[in-house]
Amino acid sequence: MTESNRIEYKQELTALLEKEVIAFLNYPEGGVIYLGIDKKEKVVGLDDADVVQLKVKDRLKNNIQPTCLGLFDVIHETHDGKDVIKIIVASGTEKPYHLRKFGMSEKGCFIRIGSASEPMPLRMIEEFFARRTRNSITRIRSPRQDLSFEQLKIYYQESGLSLGSKFVANLELLAEDGAYNYAAYLLADENGNSVQVAKYAGTDRVDLVESKEYGFCCLVKTCKQVLDRLEGVENRTITKITSRKRINRSLWSRVALREAVINAVIHNDYTTELVPKFEIFADRLEMTSAGYIHPGEEREDFFAGYSIPRNKTLMRVFKDLDMVEYLGSGMPRILKAYSKGAYTFSSRFIRTVFLISQEALNLEKQVIAQPGNGLKETLQRESGVELGVELGGEFGGEPPLALKVLHILSMNTLGKQALAETLGKERPWRYLNDLIARMVREGVIEMTIPDKPTSSRQKYRLAEKGRKNLAAARRMRKKIAENE
Repeated sequence: MTESNRIEYKQELTALLEKEVIAFLNYPEGGVIYLGIDKKEKVVGLDDADVVQLKVKDRLKNNIQPTCLGLFDVIHETHDGKDVIKIIVASGTEKPYHLRKFGMSEKGCFIRIGSASEPMPLRMIEEFFARRTRNSITRIRSPRQDLSFEQLKIYYQESGLSLGSKFVANLELLAEDGAYNYAAYLLADENGNSVQVAKYAGTDRVDLVESKEYGFCCLVKTCKQVLDRLEGVENRTITKITSRKRINRSLWSRVALREAVINAVIHNDYTTELVPKFEIFADRLEMTSAGYIHPGEEREDFFAGYSIPRNKTLMRVFKDLDMVEYLGSGMPRILKAYSKGAYTFSSRFIRTVFLISQEALNLEKQVIAQPGNGLKETLQRESGVELGVELGGEFGGEPPLALKVLHILSMNTLGKQALAETLGKERPWRYLNDLIARMVREGVIEMTIPDKPTSSRQKYRLAEKGRKNLAAARRMRKKIAENE
């Protein structure tokens, strides 16, 4: 067999392998590459075919996007008594495939023309991308088929909706062959998907304070966990009462923060096997999701809120649950608080950067320096309810830890370990243990096993007094948000 539009010979493994594979992935009929056969079709063999075989698999897995796993086979053969590697490449459905390093550019995309692999013209790249389905996770088969959706059903019930017996089909959670697709995998009770939230002491990634993964569960729950962490724990609101008015400032706009987090989760390109990442620095919050927005009209549409959702199934579910108002509503809300400069685009990622409000930090310094106008006094004055628990401690000017605990226990009954993890810690610490004990004594939370306080199965839930405290604090928080 001579070299052709479907056959390529290479004497040895070279740096051009990915280029040839990409060209066949983008070609309608795929192709075959032989390693150990030169251009004159002479079998020269490979010295260590087993090592070469492993290298090929590793390089194709890591250097090509979208993932081409399942689209190639690497086979060890013997020709004329010599070792040869045969790489069978199928035509992919997520064209244009490209080198991870160069993205969807003429340097990264290739197509088979005759017996050569040539750079793909920009117009062809754009045409392929336009034809690529935006809802590709519905076409990818779930890596697991033993899926359950109890968490999703509960969220629908809490929203006054119900998932009927045909919800799997109605929500498009099945691939073309009738098996669960990747959208179903992301929404299932158990999966391998997670989202990272990292916090650094400074303005760079040198001094990591903590790193927490949220997920391995229904993507809706994962998103809510991240929102609880960023909205409830990190985005503190500073309030100053003057003789004329009340001044409220948050580190970040609460409306924009919520929209940006949900956008990063819903519109992440999960076909790349990459997940959203949230990083908190001393001066900013960075939110990074996998995806690509073409320069020009496509980016203009993106900022105008007209862009087509990358994952329509996820968008529908989040809309059903009232986590998004309507298609395209998020970006205009974000741009009310932050400029387009908050967004940066690369060949693989979209990054959103919200700077910490310097006005909020300056106000916080004034509040701390003003006697009788601290967080505890302000909260009690605004809510009209005696909170009755210590609200300062190691958290300083952050939202009171007691209110964080009340907020978390309003949604779940948890033990100390789970409560600490929800707060972003690896295990309960002394201040949390002391606070829980005081909150139990004062009747704002209660034990599930009161007759065995030290039981390993002990959990905590919100008491009626705690519910009133939380409701009062939420009313105050709502007023703060309305005045922003």
